[in-house]
Amino acid sequence: MIRYALLGLVQGLTEFLPVSSSGHLVLAERWLGLDPPGVLLEAMLHWGTLAAILIVFRKDIVALLKSLRGKGSVEQRKEVGFLIAGTVPIVVVALLFRETIQSAFSSLLGIGIGLLLTALVLTLGHLTRTRARRPSIRFPDAVVVGLAQAAAVFPGVSRSGVTISVGTAMGLSAAHAVRFSFLLAIPALFGAGLLHLLDAMSASGSQDWLGILIGTLCAFGSGWLALRAVLQLVRRGRFWIFAVYCFLVGAGTILWAIL
Repeated sequence: MIRYALLGLVQGLTEFLPVSSSGHLVLAERWLGLDPPGVLLEAMLHWGTLAAILIVFRKDIVALLKSLRGKGSVEQRKEVGFLIAGTVPIVVVALLFRETIQSAFSSLLGIGIGLLLTALVLTLGHLTRTRARRPSIRFPDAVVVGLAQAAAVFPGVSRSGVTISVGTAMGLSAAHAVRFSFLLAIPALFGAGLLHLLDAMSASGSQDWLGILIGTLCAFGSGWLALRAVLQLVRRGRFWIFAVYCFLVGAGTILWAIL
């Protein structure tokens, strides 16, 4: 049960903190000697963190859904379109390069490089934050942020880190970049969980349902805490702390892979 709880905590904390959940899951497996989570557990961990987003941003989600029924503003309906446009890149990358992505999880060197890339993007986002004041998203923002999210399918590249930083670099205010990043995560996390669930349905063997439940609850609880922490850190302009962290862990991972 401890294994399931640890995997859930790692997934929840690192999914929203800009440090790469996929990279840290692999590192946790190597450092702590944990077995890989398995496809069904991976699906439920993704949906556990998805539940945290749905709760924290429930008012925004309800408002956007109502706008599709003509009860909202034109800007809200445009935002739904932007979310769809931003989701297209990750769908294309996930479907076309699925085997390449899966093989990347076995490369510590690749994970280290991904973490260094995350550190670089976080640094650039911090340096451009003073001119990031625009309160509304535009179509080019959605496409570029969507491309950044697509790059984060590779382990070591933080989805939240690169999407928020790229959003602010495009001129979006920090609050709006964070909001769009996490709303954009909803279809991505749902799709990732669905793919793992389909894989699990085709696999044989019994499942430890109690362990899966514990892992899912831990992913939800730690994800909710991490999400609230990110919102506070972005408001206070302290996102750069994670650039230092990703650089140190990335450099250490590369040294580990080489030596």
